[in-house]
Amino acid sequence: MMGAVALLHRWLGIAFCLPFAMWFASGIVMHFVPFPSLTEAERFAGLLPLARGAPIMPVADAVAASGITDATRVRLIQRSDAPVFVVSGPTRVWAVDASGGAEASVGSADVALAIAQDHARRRGLDATHAAIVARADCDQWSVPNGFDRHRPLFRIALGDAAGTEIYVSSRTGEIVLDTTRNERGWNWVGSVLHWIYPTILRRNWALWDQVVSNLSLLALIAAVLGAVLGVIRIRIRSRRISSPYRGWHALHHIVGLASTVFVLTWIFSGWLSMDHGRLFSRGQLTAAEAGVINAVPDWRAAPSLVQQPLSSPLREVEWFAFGGHVYRRERGGLGKQALMWPNGKQSAALSPEDVLGLTSRLAVGCGAASVLADNDDYPAQSIVRGAPVYRVHCGDLWFDIDGADGSVLQRLDSSRRAYRWAYSALHTLDFPVLKAHPRLRDVLIVGLCALGLVFSVTGTVIGWRRLRATFAT
Repeated sequence: MMGAVALLHRWLGIAFCLPFAMWFASGIVMHFVPFPSLTEAERFAGLLPLARGAPIMPVADAVAASGITDATRVRLIQRSDAPVFVVSGPTRVWAVDASGGAEASVGSADVALAIAQDHARRRGLDATHAAIVARADCDQWSVPNGFDRHRPLFRIALGDAAGTEIYVSSRTGEIVLDTTRNERGWNWVGSVLHWIYPTILRRNWALWDQVVSNLSLLALIAAVLGAVLGVIRIRIRSRRISSPYRGWHALHHIVGLASTVFVLTWIFSGWLSMDHGRLFSRGQLTAAEAGVINAVPDWRAAPSLVQQPLSSPLREVEWFAFGGHVYRRERGGLGKQALMWPNGKQSAALSPEDVLGLTSRLAVGCGAASVLADNDDYPAQSIVRGAPVYRVHCGDLWFDIDGADGSVLQRLDSSRRAYRWAYSALHTLDFPVLKAHPRLRDVLIVGLCALGLVFSVTGTVIGWRRLRATFAT
């Protein structure tokens, strides 16, 4: 029996020693340089102020012109070419001219270039030498599924010192992504390696999911077999743990024992990152819940700009459906907003009563909404800095609602709460006590991944020697 275990571990180890080293090394990089994205602060900084006094059509007419019959959100933004309504439904997004309702998607490279240049200048970026690089469905940095509703994308290189590239949605004309040369370089040895994320594989999500999930499972099996062998072959000499091996094998054994707990939990939690509903719930709304959240409102009841003019210079206005009402959300600054009801009432955010009124329609037995603390074990953040996030307990089911825009941030059942610890805590060490001490967390992540890297290197050397000896005979 142990002979079969040793044989299987040997050849699985030979196959996965380099992937193990790759995962540990790239994990260190990823901790400090995440995958490229456009932050809310960057997006908002690039928005033009809305033109005061410009003729704006009623929201209901904009929704009708978009052709999105299940629209739940509408935003008014000022593009460099015109003010537009961005109409969003559960699966589609479209832009219409805010003055007359004509289609406002971006098909011209010149328009996309002008939008990108204007966005860049507002953020203080040099756009003097900006140029269109490509118009394509996806590339290495735009493969995530979240960009599907915006494809194809215009990619514009600013030609600045940082090598900034900006992506413009052809559907809405909005900036949806930016990258820099530094981000791209580090991510080639970070996220791309760690997630096995080459474009040719990742653009087929189902294939990528199967490949990475199966590889991770085989790697976990190799690690478990190695742990079993490592413990069984411990020798105690003069009250000290020793190894029966010599040279690189002894080093692999001792370092493996020292890192066993971390390696097993890290590889296990890494495999769980590809769970996607196989063992744990996905945290997604059920069809019945989505029907409540995405219920199409009466857009004719939306607070119009004619009845209630803009209160001050604004960057963005959004109308969204929540609990049977249509709210207007005005944003003049990154952390500054005002909500307006059809009856003229104003506030900075939704109230606990508003939230409970909706969640009680999602599930039975819901208690009062409470504001989520910053150090909560199951953290969630509002899209607006400082705005409350409300948590409602409906028996064993929890809902976290953004008080700023009414979006459901988390749906937590017992399975999803368990997943938070089994995956996120074990893989990124985001335990609350460590999140409160970020420097200590940095040291632990780097130190443990470095230990795992050394362990993987010893396995690589042993594996190479085994292969050379096998094929030399």
